[in-house]
Amino acid sequence: MTDILILMPAAGASSRMRGRDKLLETVDGEALLRRQARRAGASGAPVLVTLPRHAGGPRAEQLDGLPRLRVTHVDPAEGMAASLRAGAEAAAAAGARGLMVMLPDLPEIGTEDLLRLIESFAEAPDSCLRATAEDGRPGHPVMFPARLFPALETVAGDVGGRDLLARETVRTLALPGGRAVTDLDTPEDWTDWRARAGR
Repeated sequence: MTDILILMPAAGASSRMRGRDKLLETVDGEALLRRQARRAGASGAPVLVTLPRHAGGPRAEQLDGLPRLRVTHVDPAEGMAASLRAGAEAAAAAGARGLMVMLPDLPEIGTEDLLRLIESFAEAPDSCLRATAEDGRPGHPVMFPARLFPALETVAGDVGGRDLLARETVRTLALPGGRAVTDLDTPEDWTDWRARAGR
């Protein structure tokens, strides 16, 4: 049994990167996917990474040797839902009290943020918890309680858990600055972020 399972959905096509894979972009000399998976594992929670079926080779290579991590493959054509279903099934099988969905393309999310979320979730483990920017803008990671695993196992389409969250009372936890909302989907996003962050 584990308290929290961290799901990293990494089966997307990076279609807005015009031929580049955003999860293989380097930050401080390390591919983003490996860097964020390593940070997730450092929280002490087990990590499940979903990769695209038949096309996950380079991404899978970046995950080699990381502890507390396992990989499963899903159909990317199903969008975020396929990853959520896989995460909920794995969390339920492990007897987890919660599932954290940690998007791998948020480079500013660190282990300390994950630990704060896990600690806050433990205070009300039957409620959803969502990270926000310091100014209150909703972001990620998002945590789902075990009572919602059956619903997550039936989601479809690319809206992910958005519809489910809309029906719930969601607690929030503000993370410093814009960490929770800084996702990098285009080459321009990467250029701008590197200029701001000095990387």
